[in-house]
Amino acid sequence: MMNRRMLTGLLGGAALGLAALPVLAQEVTLKLHQFLPAQANVPVQILDVWADNVEEASEGRISVERFPSMQLGGTPPELMDQAIDGVADVVWTVVGYTPGRYPRTEVFELPFMVSDAGAASSAYWQMYESEMQEEFSNVHLLGAWVHGQGLIHADKEIRTPADLQGVKVRGASRMVNQLLETLGATPVGMPIPAVPEALSKGVIDATTMPWEVTEALKVPELVTYHTEFDGNMLYTVTFVLAMNKAKYESLPDDLKQVIDDNSGLEFSVFAGSTQAAADGPSRQLAVDAGNTILTLTEEEAQEWVDAAQPVYDAWVAEMDGKGIDGQALIDQARELMDAYEG
Repeated sequence: MMNRRMLTGLLGGAALGLAALPVLAQEVTLKLHQFLPAQANVPVQILDVWADNVEEASEGRISVERFPSMQLGGTPPELMDQAIDGVADVVWTVVGYTPGRYPRTEVFELPFMVSDAGAASSAYWQMYESEMQEEFSNVHLLGAWVHGQGLIHADKEIRTPADLQGVKVRGASRMVNQLLETLGATPVGMPIPAVPEALSKGVIDATTMPWEVTEALKVPELVTYHTEFDGNMLYTVTFVLAMNKAKYESLPDDLKQVIDDNSGLEFSVFAGSTQAAADGPSRQLAVDAGNTILTLTEEEAQEWVDAAQPVYDAWVAEMDGKGIDGQALIDQARELMDAYEG
């Protein structure tokens, strides 16, 4: 009886001692939500790489569950609010899905503003740190980047702005819609996953998007003409990878460091450059399909550049009305992109 009591006491004391020890392994699960199919280029080449790196660097203490194609519910324009509200822990989204909410990011969406996605992504992150933190104060930003060349995919040849007269074109952002309207097209706003059905049903005649996403959406099977530009791009769209702020702040310091080490400037440049590099293979699919690709020289594009100037003027005036120096943002973005390319 005495031995049994002593054993019980020893086991009880050991249990209390173990309870007092610090927890050495903390399991954290992050739900990553985004709008593209899992096999699309961005999930495979960027988001999965980020998630895998975080899992490996945390030695398995962080697990990233990936939810493509809006599997957690909602629509693409709701993604940012899902990150804010904690419906998802991390989201990848198009900033322009919530037009006017993050106005400073639009400097990188102005027509013919960007020539290199890596340079623009570098400038974008730097300007987030210096100019945009207040706009994104309700999330913890992990990355900010742009895609490669935005171009026009259509059911007819589009070589000059006049060819856009009356054409119903899906616009990729508020800035792109303004450009399309200025050029005489009829802009139609919709998230990118809706484009294939809209093309097949004739809701739109054409769409703007970069090459890299056309493969996942089978766009070369739905149109026969593609208009691209040498030199500066017709447009780009801004993205963010954003994390629920409370979720980030709840992490222990060493796991915060894991997130930090896989976020920021270097990751943003990687993401933008990787997305742009995926344009080539997807473009080749359109070539293999026998589609017509019109590549406008810088001289041919000058008519487009001149026609797009009112978009700049209107944007600067709009920013000034919000108390934001729009021209200063343009100048700063150009200076940072030039420094990167130099």
